[in-house]
Amino acid sequence: MARSKSSSRWLQEHFDDEYVKKAQSEGYRSRAVYKLIEIDKKDKLLHHGMKVVDLGAAPGGWSQIVAKKVGVGTKTGGIVVAMDILQIDPISGVTVLQGDFREDSVLEQLQSIVGEQMGESKLDLVLSDMAPNLSGISEVDIPKTMLLVEMAHEFAKDNLKQGGNLLMKVFQGEGFDQLIKTLQQDFSLVITRKPKASRGRSREVYLLAKGFR
Repeated sequence: MARSKSSSRWLQEHFDDEYVKKAQSEGYRSRAVYKLIEIDKKDKLLHHGMKVVDLGAAPGGWSQIVAKKVGVGTKTGGIVVAMDILQIDPISGVTVLQGDFREDSVLEQLQSIVGEQMGESKLDLVLSDMAPNLSGISEVDIPKTMLLVEMAHEFAKDNLKQGGNLLMKVFQGEGFDQLIKTLQQDFSLVITRKPKASRGRSREVYLLAKGFR
């Protein structure tokens, strides 16, 4: 079946993208790694020994970065659990779970893995790059995205240690301002970040909630 003009244009843009080329040359699984790298450089999120859950982790680029920064596999290194509805190829030292985060059984499985891996310890950081399949219709996409964001927030509230941080992908639109107000009730500081690797025309931003109370 012939590709539409829009899909052909997207493919051409994708392969011409400087971050796609950079990711391929540096051995990362996706261009999205440079969003996390920039935010981490600015906000000093990742440290050796941290305990981290990466939601919406496929294909695994963020977990690659996190595993390296927290020292997974070393004697005093951290722990990383990655999950996604899509399959994630193994990442050395990272525990991977495939499942739909919206399903209670999958959420329970994730909680169980976190408990087994970390015992009584709470998480230092929850990352969420989750997004639903997007239709391009904001009235449809934003509510679906907000559901995932709200679930990531609830997971963070249940699992973060005091002073822990949450970084989530969000699409600006209806409910965005209220989301910030809600996060401000649970965290000391809420910051909006738009990394250079996030395409300019996209409504995508990242909310960094620091200092869980």
